[in-house]
Amino acid sequence: MFIDEAVIEVEAGRGGDGCVSFRREKHVPRGGPDGGDGGNGGSILLVADTHLSTLLDFHYKRRYKAENGGHGSGSTRKGRNGKSITLRVPVGTLVYDADTGALLTDLSRPGMKFVAARGGKGGRGNAHFTTPTRQTPRFAEKGLPGERRTLRLELKLLADVGIVGMPNAGKSTLISRISAAKPKIADYPFTTLVPNLGVAQYQEHSFVVADIPGLIEGAHAGVGLGHQFLRHVERARLLLYLLDVSPFATAPPLEAFETLRRELELYNPALAQKPALIALNKIDAIAPDARESLDAVRNALEAQGYEVFLLSAYTGEGLEPLLARLAQRVAELPPPEPLLEPTPEAVKPSRQPTRVYKDGDVFVVEGALPLEIVQRTDFGNHEAILRMQKRLKGLGIFRRLQELGAQEGDTVRIGEVELEYVPDV
Repeated sequence: MFIDEAVIEVEAGRGGDGCVSFRREKHVPRGGPDGGDGGNGGSILLVADTHLSTLLDFHYKRRYKAENGGHGSGSTRKGRNGKSITLRVPVGTLVYDADTGALLTDLSRPGMKFVAARGGKGGRGNAHFTTPTRQTPRFAEKGLPGERRTLRLELKLLADVGIVGMPNAGKSTLISRISAAKPKIADYPFTTLVPNLGVAQYQEHSFVVADIPGLIEGAHAGVGLGHQFLRHVERARLLLYLLDVSPFATAPPLEAFETLRRELELYNPALAQKPALIALNKIDAIAPDARESLDAVRNALEAQGYEVFLLSAYTGEGLEPLLARLAQRVAELPPPEPLLEPTPEAVKPSRQPTRVYKDGDVFVVEGALPLEIVQRTDFGNHEAILRMQKRLKGLGIFRRLQELGAQEGDTVRIGEVELEYVPDV
């Protein structure tokens, strides 16, 4: 089954909590704090894999969650890092944020990686918080939650040559002759229901060919099957228009060519401007002494600036000159540029600036740093709460709340946590 779109939910692992612990050793009457750090949560990564050509796996399983980090323990033992999950996708997969529609990355080259959800950092144990005036800290940090996202995956096949044509033009027969692909072939329209990929070889050159299911008039607007697969020719370096010139063709070759160009242009104007060759197929159905009738078609297409080849994909006649020219043109053309480079794993996302405002009766504090401070706080520990208040004060949040007229007992919301405002005296 060929699946070229999927929506998945990914959730990275939560970081482990830091530990509150003190040394307890014989003959050591005053053991200091030795609480270890929590481990980091596992991340979820997407990797472009050349061995895949469909998003079928994500059609059946749509939710992925990485492992949480382990909690720290005494003797400054760090918790175990959570295991990350690597999801392999076909080369040419576009990754969108399903909620905003923003394009996050274009995995257009083999081996490309993208961190779809970053694991939460582990909390620090109490061994980190000793100072000359606080020698026995009885608090530790909680681990941060991992990122959660809903992603929309969209596959645009990466082929060097995209073969387009009307239904039953012989596209599947052609790709089966020039590559090892084994598409379904029959003498009725719409035999091909999914794109087929094949690797063609000519002398020392090899290139990838995609057979796009038949287009008909109105395909750009959803008529027929072609509209589902037009995206797969957007990345092709070169187009091959395959026109049926047999007496049994559904439309005259010139009319079919104009229909194909119009549908490509209506779907994406850049498609009609791509470099292209034209092959007049099924010449085996025309008697040799009657092939002069093709001269008018050939001349009309060449007058528009196209190279035209006579071909019988069924018998192989005219196949070698076409294959040689395809290989030469592919070698001359540059590979398509990715729509968006992936964010390297080592690059950290920029922090959201702090903002304080009033929303009805509630005072709202937004910002990556105050949110992290609250998420790391153990609200069952009085010392941890005092430290949180001190850090929020250092960010100027108390001063800003006073300027907005906050009174004792008012509700202050930071992330999903609601706190009661106590003026800083």
